[in-house]
Amino acid sequence: MEIKLRTEKLADHDAISAVIIAAYKNVEYSNHREQIMVERLRNSTAFIPELSIVAEDEHHHMVGHILLTKIHMNTEDQFYEALALAPLSIRPEFQNKGVGKKLILESHRVAKDLGFKFITVLGHAKYYPKFGYELTSKYSIEIPFEISEANSMITFLTDDNRAEITGSRIKYSDEFFE
Repeated sequence: MEIKLRTEKLADHDAISAVIIAAYKNVEYSNHREQIMVERLRNSTAFIPELSIVAEDEHHHMVGHILLTKIHMNTEDQFYEALALAPLSIRPEFQNKGVGKKLILESHRVAKDLGFKFITVLGHAKYYPKFGYELTSKYSIEIPFEISEANSMITFLTDDNRAEITGSRIKYSDEFFE
């Protein structure tokens, strides 16, 4: 199976929504509105076109999508622009075949090339650590809502910046919320 990655295009929006709906259809914790959140984020200042990446199979059918958008992290005396990974969506029939891994690694590469240092995710505690994600609690990072500690994670795109964000607070753009 050959998977190609590329940046989303305007003509992809409906196909991306279909991938997201299919990916989250049977997920218990989902509110089944992730595609609406993506639309809101796409129309916000948090959106970075290069960080909305799609995966296509050899027949040019869309099988996956990942979106990273800007968030803010603040310590008492510093302000940082970071990214949130949300959502990662893979059509069920393509899950567990490496599509998510390709999307995550490519999004990390692009984010680093764009100068970002941090990516946060609210996700599966057993999946994201494979890609360098650590618990935000390890760095005393506060998030603005209740979630299991095991599901709030951060990864660092450079090795020299862990200490600088310790004790920070994350601020998501309003478009994350309905």
